[in-house]
Amino acid sequence: MSHRDDAVAIIHFYATAPYACSYLEGRQARSQVAIPADAIDGSVYSRLVSLGFRRSGHFTYRPYCDDCQACIPVRIPVARFVPDRSQRRAWQRHAGLSSHSLPLQFSEEHYQLYCRYQKARHDGGGMSEDDPAQYAEFILKSRVNSSLVEFREDGVLRMVSLIDHLDDGMSAVYTFFDPDVAGACYGVYGVLWQVEQARSLGLPHVYLGYWIGESPKMAYKQRYQPLERLFEGRWVPFPPGDAAT
Repeated sequence: MSHRDDAVAIIHFYATAPYACSYLEGRQARSQVAIPADAIDGSVYSRLVSLGFRRSGHFTYRPYCDDCQACIPVRIPVARFVPDRSQRRAWQRHAGLSSHSLPLQFSEEHYQLYCRYQKARHDGGGMSEDDPAQYAEFILKSRVNSSLVEFREDGVLRMVSLIDHLDDGMSAVYTFFDPDVAGACYGVYGVLWQVEQARSLGLPHVYLGYWIGESPKMAYKQRYQPLERLFEGRWVPFPPGDAAT
């Protein structure tokens, strides 16, 4: 057993009680949470991400639902990724954005953009009324190698991405952006930017979290091709149009 496997072996897991699913109306969800949180360092976390886990604040989890397997972990194999025509247009459309990597520190400017984004895109959802403390718990709490990347256009803040840096790539934890710019494709640009960053660092993967075919908010990830999905413990190709069943 390798040192990394030894480290993962000390982690334990518990299943949460059922709660209302955030993505599919009328369904109940559960999560499997890795503990203790303070034992999950960068290497352990990288291994857990490769097994389908994600992070929210200090919590590392993956879906563990009783009667549903709609959440499919997906990642982009950086070396083989080729943007499609609309993605290339988005890259060109926002070529004037400048990026800056920052530590996880509170910024009122970031928080106000987050609130505008939540109101416009997820009003009525669980995060649309987040106060500064709730925002900090979600965005600014991490025990692994994480950074905030802000994107500005002529000095104006347009987008912020929370990114985890893994042994084998980058994990796109959360991105929020200006919802009021007509014709903007900030989310697409953000994914392409992370692919280019991973490529420049020689990292093989960008993890996009979960693809959910029945959720318009999550199904878009299938457009990044080639894409891989975690299926029965192995990462396999996820072809365009695949129902992932």
